[in-house]
Amino acid sequence: MYRRIRDLREDRDLNQTQIAQMLGMSQTGYSKYETGENDIPTVVLIKLSRFYKTSIDYLLGETNCQKPYPRN
Repeated sequence: MYRRIRDLREDRDLNQTQIAQMLGMSQTGYSKYETGENDIPTVVLIKLSRFYKTSIDYLLGETNCQKPYPRN
């Protein structure tokens, strides 16, 4: 999972500070998600999946399909 969020960020030529700002947190805090030092809270997973237009299952490594699920 941690590699996926890093890869998604890098594929969009974004740095950790930019993603951290979007999430309303510090770069250091976000960095700990990418390294696996801290678990990613559900609310952050939701924000990341919406930002990257993918599913939480993709972020968690449960599927290789990046396409998001339809919203209710």
